[in-house]
Parts: sequence; C-alpha cells; structure tokens
Amino acid sequence: MVVTLRTRTAGIVAVVALTFLATACTIGDTGTSEPPTTTQAAPATIAVPAADGAPINPTTPIVVTATGGRLTTVTVTNPADAGAPLAGALAPDGTSWTSSAPLGFESTYTVVADAVNPDGAPVEQTFTVTTMTPGSTAYANVVPAPEVVADTGIGVGQPMVFQFTSPVTNKAAVQERLHVTTTPPQPGAWYWTDDQNAHYRAANYWAPGTKIHVEADVFGIDLGDGVFGAENNAADYTVHDSWVAKADGASEVLTVFHNGVQETSMPMSLGSPDHPSHEGPHVVSDRQQSIIMDSCTYGVCAGDPDYYREKVDLNLRISNDGEFVHSAPWSVGDQGSSNVSHGCVNLAPANAQWMFDHFGIGDVVEITNSGGPILPVWDTYGDWEVPWAEWQAGNATG
Repeated sequence: MVVTLRTRTAGIVAVVALTFLATACTIGDTGTSEPPTTTQAAPATIAVPAADGAPINPTTPIVVTATGGRLTTVTVTNPADAGAPLAGALAPDGTSWTSSAPLGFESTYTVVADAVNPDGAPVEQTFTVTTMTPGSTAYANVVPAPEVVADTGIGVGQPMVFQFTSPVTNKAAVQERLHVTTTPPQPGAWYWTDDQNAHYRAANYWAPGTKIHVEADVFGIDLGDGVFGAENNAADYTVHDSWVAKADGASEVLTVFHNGVQETSMPMSLGSPDHPSHEGPHVVSDRQQSIIMDSCTYGVCAGDPDYYREKVDLNLRISNDGEFVHSAPWSVGDQGSSNVSHGCVNLAPANAQWMFDHFGIGDVVEITNSGGPILPVWDTYGDWEVPWAEWQAGNATG
C-alpha cells in the first residue's frame, strides 16, 4: 500500500510538472501581446509673411518662420543682382530667419527655405517677395561736399547741412532719421531753412578741433507727396582753428581774430547807403581766385547808371545774395573812411590776398553797423541770425 501510494504520488507530481512545462512553452510560442504603437510628427510648416500681401517697402526685412520644427537653410536671391544671396541670420532656436541687408525698390526676391520636424523629416518651400515702386526718389546730399574740405577742414561757423534733391513735406519724420555726433560733445539742433535744406548747429560756434559725423538714414523713408529716400548718406568733418573777422561799418575796419586772439586789422569798405551789406554773422561758402561780377544778375543791367560788369580777384563768398570779401583796388581811397561797395567787403589787394590765404569754407565774417537788414536764414548760412532758443525749438512741424 505504501509503495503504491508512493508510485501514484510520484506520477501525479510528474504530470503536474509536465503540464506546467507545456503551459510555459505555450505562452512563449503563441505571442498574444500587442507591439507598442508609434506616432509620426507632422511636417514642419514654413511661412514668409511678406510673400502673402502687397509689395513691401524695401526697409522691411524678409522674415521666414518655421512652425512644428526648425529651419535648416534659407536662401534669398534677386535675379537682377546676379543671384547673389541676401545676407540674413537664423534665430538661435532655428524657428526664424531675418534678412539683415537692405532690399531694393521695384525688385523681386526668391526665398527657398528648408526645415525639419522633430523626427528629422525634411520639407522645402519656395516663396516670392516683391518690393514697392516709388512715385519718385530723392537724395540727401551733404554740404559742403566732404572731398572739398578733406584737406583743410571746416571753419567754426559751418552748419551741418543735408540738402534734399526734392522738397520734403514729412519734415518731422525725416528729421528723426538725421543724426549728428560731435567729439567732444556739443549739443545742437536741426532747423529747416526751406523745404529742401535741413541745417544743424550748436548754440555757439564749434570748438576748434571738433570731429563731426553726420548721417541721413533716409533710404525708403516717405519724404512726402510720393517721394521716397533713394539712399542713405554719411560724412565726416574736422573743425580747424577758429578764424573770425569782425567788419564794423562804423569804423570801416576789418579786425581778424585767430582762436579768439586778435591777429590783424585792415581798412575796408562795406556797402553804400543805397546797397548796404547785410548785418550779422556770415559764413564763407566758397573761394574763387577770380570771377566776373555782373550787376545784371540782380536786376541792374546795361543802361542803368549803377550797372557794372568786371573781373574781380580773391573772392570769399559770404552770402548767395552777391556778398563777397574781395580785392577792390578801385576803392582803396575810400577804404577805412567810406562805405561805397554794392554790399561786399572791399579790401586793398594785399589785404585781400591775406584774407584769401587764411580764410576758407566755414570761417566767419561778422558784419555790424552797416545799416543793412539782417542776413536771412535762407541766404546760404544765415543760421547764426536765428536766436538759439528759437533754433533749438525747431520748425519741422511748423
């Protein structure tokens, strides 16, 4: 009985073991579990807002954006520029690209952008951006021309001038794009002498040795009436020693100061009572060894007893109204005693030569006691006739 019982028990254990092994093998072979599922990321989306609307102002940068991914390369070309790529830069996170170089008017740009989504799947798209066609354009020229005074520098009375080639009606907006930097610093202000000339000066004459940098960042700016800035412009100037001549019509003496110290004096003759010289500071705007002076240019022509036409030497122009410091051998007898000119500062030939040798563009001739009217602000450089408080207040909005 005991043996039988043991035998049956062993058999039962064996069957259970075999059954377990068979069950274990069955689980491994049939594979009833589902494999893990994966989801593919959507493709990255590329956009160029400037390609979706009307032609843009060329000052507006081209911006490329990527959504659901990042940009890898962006190339912007203008076939008219021989396909040269436009400069630009990717944002650190790669979600945008922005052009850094100015565009051109009336141009078409092709934008080719590549991007990848988080899975690395690439996408490429092409866009077209066009820029506006202006009604007309104008330039902001600097006066004096930098190359004219590169070797000599400018005088202490020279205003900084941007002269526009077309009238400006949006003066306030344009003035915000005009900049002056002086070293050492000398606070100044802009003033429009007319619709085409913006002048900048300080409260007093420039300090000798001042370095002046001027900029007109007006490319693409609406100057008004359909006129846009054609390009930016900039220039650098250096102020030389101070040369100021004081012409006193009461004494008929011209006294010259160099850096504030009297250098010399000489007899002179200003405008006669019928043709008085303008009063106030005048600024030398041009130098000519000799010119033909013709009174018919201001309406006194042949047949009039006051008519004249003659060659005049050693000319320093101090206004566009025909006023010069020049050699006048015909009036030497009156110089120092009577004012007999047609508005000019008459000097003996030797004195005129001295002035011509020492005075240049931007130097100052202050006329007093002439009996004439104040030099108008618009007459080349009548800037110093305007009181500083009025000049500083500006007139761009008036």
